[in-house]
Amino acid sequence: MEKSILRPGFFEVPFVSQPVGRVPQRRNARSNRARILATARQELGRNPDITLEELARAAGVVRRTLFGHFPGRAALLDALAEEAAEALQAAVAVGAGVTEPADRALAHFTLSLWPVGDRYRMLLALARRDLGMDRVAGILEPARVRVTAIVEQGQRDGVFHTQLPAPVLSAGLEAMTVALLEEVNTGALEDDGTRVAVTTLIAAGVPEKRAQSVVDEVAAAEG
Repeated sequence: MEKSILRPGFFEVPFVSQPVGRVPQRRNARSNRARILATARQELGRNPDITLEELARAAGVVRRTLFGHFPGRAALLDALAEEAAEALQAAVAVGAGVTEPADRALAHFTLSLWPVGDRYRMLLALARRDLGMDRVAGILEPARVRVTAIVEQGQRDGVFHTQLPAPVLSAGLEAMTVALLEEVNTGALEDDGTRVAVTTLIAAGVPEKRAQSVVDEVAAAEG
């Protein structure tokens, strides 16, 4: 609403009042959106077929609030996919540009990526049906490029075996990680990433004792 104010010695100037409560409303909207997404990560992992109405109740918001942020299931999953892509890119960037032996680099990479994979593992159950494999491939691309580069380095340095070409070995390590995340989904596996990191190094050709030692050192440094 526009009003006029008159100050001594000045011309009359317009004064525009600010809508009351706009900032708190925006803050509440951001909070609601974040709560809905966090709830979706949990509930979709338990039940990929959960309805948006059920998600709204679980998130403690009314149906209208949820649909105001996400007008449909596709919009919600798209937002989760965007979150996952950003988190994955951030985790990949952590070790980028660091010069270290390939076994340490792979351990560091696995330990950095596991929390992201664990947080968004429910997307595995939804990938083929709802997201499409092309979308999932796009999300994983930065990680695939990084792992292939580490494997190539390790093969050149004699740290990893050369039975498979680097891109093929990298794809195999990814498939194993995805399979282990699916086991977490079923409740068959609980891990903070250290056992998976050791297993990944062994699969790449590092002797078990060396793999355990490397992962322990990297985990301690990160801790």
